Amino acid sequence: MDSNTLTSAKSLAIKYGLIWTAINLVIFLLVYYAGPQLMGTWKYSAIQLVIGLGLAIYFTLEIRKEIGGFWSFSEALKSIFILFIIPTIILFFFSIVFARWIEPSYESKITEMTLNATTELMERITDDQEIIDKAISDAEIAMVKQFHPSFMDIVKSIGFSVIIYFIGAMIWAAIFKKDRPVFYRTEQADEELND
Repeated sequence: MDSNTLTSAKSLAIKYGLIWTAINLVIFLLVYYAGPQLMGTWKYSAIQLVIGLGLAIYFTLEIRKEIGGFWSFSEALKSIFILFIIPTIILFFFSIVFARWIEPSYESKITEMTLNATTELMERITDDQEIIDKAISDAEIAMVKQFHPSFMDIVKSIGFSVIIYFIGAMIWAAIFKKDRPVFYRTEQADEELND
């Protein structure tokens, strides 16, 4: 793949990453305002997972198709990583902005749902009230860090996401790479042979 194709693949990854972000934002806002009881449930997580996997497959195949149908592992990895990391970083900062300035009640609603879910889970696991109280206390601390992160919390969160999504992009690139056949003929090569 030449540098123009690689640049094209990166620009396509940015384009599709931004589209993926917009889709995630629309889903988030629809669920938050139309069905807030779904927030923080396994159903919402399942919806996000199914749509996310579907979009990841679709966008990966679209990028590969638009650059000619072939890309090596390395070329695929670069584009797929860009595709994956854009929505992650934008949505991370969007959730902070949303909770602080757009919808201040979001933080209390999500915290309440998380603490209720944690309490229910811990009560099913153990009868020891000290363990339950510790889990609830840990969940409260995690929620505060989620909505009011320090600079180091942001760096850790983004760093962890980069590592996880890089590993995911490596797996994805291994699945979706498609090397050019050794004897692949292009239209340009055919024209050169005819001249």
